[in-house]
Amino acid sequence: MENSYILQAKRRQFSDLYLCFCGYEECLPGHSFGPAVRPNYIIHCILKGKGIYHAEGATYELGAGQGFLIEPGVQTFYQASQTDPWTYLWIGFDGIRAAEYLAGMGLGEKRLTYRSSHGNQLYKIVQNMLEHNTYTAANQFMLEGLLYEFFSTLAEDLDVMSSCGASGGSLYVRRAVEFIQTNYVTPIRVTDIANYVCINRSYLYTLFRKELNMSPQEYLSNCRLTRAAELLLITDLSIESVAFSCGYSDPLVFSKAFKAKNGKTPARYRQERLDGNSKI
Repeated sequence: MENSYILQAKRRQFSDLYLCFCGYEECLPGHSFGPAVRPNYIIHCILKGKGIYHAEGATYELGAGQGFLIEPGVQTFYQASQTDPWTYLWIGFDGIRAAEYLAGMGLGEKRLTYRSSHGNQLYKIVQNMLEHNTYTAANQFMLEGLLYEFFSTLAEDLDVMSSCGASGGSLYVRRAVEFIQTNYVTPIRVTDIANYVCINRSYLYTLFRKELNMSPQEYLSNCRLTRAAELLLITDLSIESVAFSCGYSDPLVFSKAFKAKNGKTPARYRQERLDGNSKI
């Protein structure tokens, strides 16, 4: 006999992100859903067993520790294995920032499957949701908090998979680049960048070489030196101040790095550019 538990959340007091429904199911062999189009987002997390998920012309064979995203307006089909049917939990949700929050984890826009080692924690969160099944004001706030806890737990070690099963390494690179562009003024190290995106330094190096054809340190240096070149031309800051403004605590180290990249010292670079502009 198939066991399933479902909560339908009818009141919607929140707009950024809100729960539509959630559930848990121990599927019978071959149990399927679809083909169907859903009006909201749904995340499934597989606790045990196996099955297939079909969306956007691709078929994914998934098992315990993995999961899949259903996007609104997209026709999907999923089916439990005949020999080892899956047990999964799900949450349906929507909101004006739902797509943004998913993108922050690397999900959505054809990135529809993932790995996560937190199935047990996610199960407990959904069980807690199912227990708060009356429509009181207190329960609505509780469900909203549990929804954000679900996202937080899922995001802790989420490994997004592409249609060929690869991890979402480009997401780590994008986050690292954003961190560098925001913090290049401070004396950050590659280790700081790796810690921020929650991967080790050697893996970050591998991803940068693959995605950008340069190391994280090279990208950081390029970012600083490109900004330094701009400051030399659009401000009257001293060479020392430009160095400090671009994350260099030693002006001599800055000058050597700038010359290695541009073929001339910062002072000469500024003077030649200014002289060239004055002749136009």
